[in-house]
Amino acid sequence: MPHGQIRSNHVNGLAWATLFQPAKLNALSLAMWQQVPDAIARAEADPLVRAIVMTGEGEKAFSAGADIGQFADQRSGEAAVLVYEEAVSAAFHAVLHAGKPTIALIRGVCFGGGFALSLCCDLRYAREDARFRIPAARLGLGYASANVDVMVRKLGLGAASELLLTARAIDSAEALRLGAVQRLWPAGSFDAEAAKALQAIAQNAPLTLRAMKAALNECVTLEANRNFANADRLVEACFRSADYREGQAAFKEKREPDFKGE
Repeated sequence: MPHGQIRSNHVNGLAWATLFQPAKLNALSLAMWQQVPDAIARAEADPLVRAIVMTGEGEKAFSAGADIGQFADQRSGEAAVLVYEEAVSAAFHAVLHAGKPTIALIRGVCFGGGFALSLCCDLRYAREDARFRIPAARLGLGYASANVDVMVRKLGLGAASELLLTARAIDSAEALRLGAVQRLWPAGSFDAEAAKALQAIAQNAPLTLRAMKAALNECVTLEANRNFANADRLVEACFRSADYREGQAAFKEKREPDFKGE
């Protein structure tokens, strides 16, 4: 496994996609970028999966960013650069347009392409030791427009400009303030709190989550290209579902609902 991999594991309603190259702080190799869409597709196809979780192997990093050690071979020359950028764009597209909720769990370093990949997720939950940075301007490399687009979508133009143009690192508290993460926990309680938050999502009505995801995806599409027809069809399906009837019954009976995605 010289160039890392995305390790997939489906358990308790969650599909885990783990960035695995711990010797390089889970730096993303070309092979890893290429494996992201497959991991998302497997999660989408599994009827038992309610949500998709992306994380990094170990305690030190979500990801240090792109694997700079590969740049001489994989990002030099027009053809090689095109292959690499297409792989990154495909990975971003797969996560951004997943039909199921996507959550990034972030410990330690979350830099460069790893930071951008986490921003493709719907939610980001971080440990207090997490650090975030887009160092492209200090490396002299071109930062693909797909990466910039993701940052502006998720953070707004001002915050994205600040992080891109200064190349400075920010701590987890500033990341929370900027909206780069939604929830933050100390190291001692991170695993337990994150597990509770993930299960809370996984226990929600799957058809409702899918309809919400479709609408959310359209909301970040250019206004001229928006089409809410599919999202509206999914909303209608919710009201015809057994889960809708179960939700109503559970509310009346003052108990937790048991949703089946049907």
